[in-house]
Amino acid sequence: MKTFKLGGVHPKEYKLRAEDPSVTLGLPQQGIVFVNQHLGAPSQCIVAKGDKVKVGQPLTKNENFIGSNVHSPFSGTVSKIDTFHDASGYRKEAIVIDVEGDEWLETIDRSEDIKRDITLSKEEIIAKVREMGIVGMGGACFPAHVKLMVPEGKTAEYLIINGVECEPYLTDDYRLMIESGEQCLIGVSALRKALGVKTAFIGIENNKPKAIAHLTKLAQTFEGIEVVPLQVKYPQGAEKQLIYAITGREVPSGKLPIDIGCIVSNVSTGYAVYEAVQKNKPLIDRMVTVTGLHVEKVSNFNVRIGTPISMLLEAAGGIPTNTGKIINGGPMMGKALFSLDTAVTKGTSALLLMDESDAHRGEEANCIRCSKCVQACPMGLEPYLLSALVENDNFERLENENVMDCIECGCCLYSCPSYRPLLDCLRVGKYTVRTLKSKQ
Repeated sequence: MKTFKLGGVHPKEYKLRAEDPSVTLGLPQQGIVFVNQHLGAPSQCIVAKGDKVKVGQPLTKNENFIGSNVHSPFSGTVSKIDTFHDASGYRKEAIVIDVEGDEWLETIDRSEDIKRDITLSKEEIIAKVREMGIVGMGGACFPAHVKLMVPEGKTAEYLIINGVECEPYLTDDYRLMIESGEQCLIGVSALRKALGVKTAFIGIENNKPKAIAHLTKLAQTFEGIEVVPLQVKYPQGAEKQLIYAITGREVPSGKLPIDIGCIVSNVSTGYAVYEAVQKNKPLIDRMVTVTGLHVEKVSNFNVRIGTPISMLLEAAGGIPTNTGKIINGGPMMGKALFSLDTAVTKGTSALLLMDESDAHRGEEANCIRCSKCVQACPMGLEPYLLSALVENDNFERLENENVMDCIECGCCLYSCPSYRPLLDCLRVGKYTVRTLKSKQ
């Protein structure tokens, strides 16, 4: 079975209620739509207090190459524009909309008909993806159109679609592949056409046999799409690990996938591209997993971006007693929510409610030189050494030891018997090295 060659761990999967159909959440009374929901140059707000907006109407503009627009997920009145805490606790500009009905722009195709025939040209697809504010749905929120614009001198040979969903607890991509598999493949076809590549591979771990079977059957009616079953091992869905597992190619240190002829995109991004290209629909909603061992109604919710987090938690049965932490994302790479007074964004894939007994790390002890962190690192790094360099402010050597290759997967932290804060140190080290280099 195909997989990556270095490191990796096998955490318990906890794919709770994965076979239950997704649930469409109703509209909130008030939505909070952050102005910037992408990686790249900031956007400018183009609405003002008192403005009436419709679903799908642009709320921001961004003319930068690495930038993305935000559209209104609701119809109603802009009640204020202010700063709010995002999931990580940073105060960011957001547009508050008092929801009044559900009036959509007439240019959006709301029919349930599946449109297979892609009539737009390569250039038109890229322009549409940009116009509709599509970003990578795997977590990074990198503007999707940028990946489709292959730099001069580079050649895209393979499009690789990430349907792995290797994080424990998360099941939103799985439900999307099961419930909207054909739309996902049409979106993949649009991406393939935009890139001009002959072959697209969809990587799915073999703990999802129904998704593998379903998409394999559907792919028989599509040109140039192949489903690739993969071994269950975390972080199988990481970009460089996924490329190696499927193609056998390695991305060199400091290089990008396009340098070896590959473009990677998430399966949920493929679905968003389908809706943009075939339905003229901006990225205004997404599927979010709300889960946890003690959550009453574990579900995957189809929810509008801008919906308050508190509304999602209430729909899942509320916050269980003895909840110690709510994670934005999965347990390996997600981060604890700073506050419940925030809202769903384009990058919100899951909310994980952890019991008090599971929410705290073990007591930190001295490194016992067991090398388990080295064995677990999928990038071939030495986390114990990098951590020590950070603690001793030796940032020049830290850069030379390739700390920037760290993908922050958490395998080192997961495997450490001494509960050393390895991942925390590596994040600080990467940030510091990046900051120091920018000042040179």
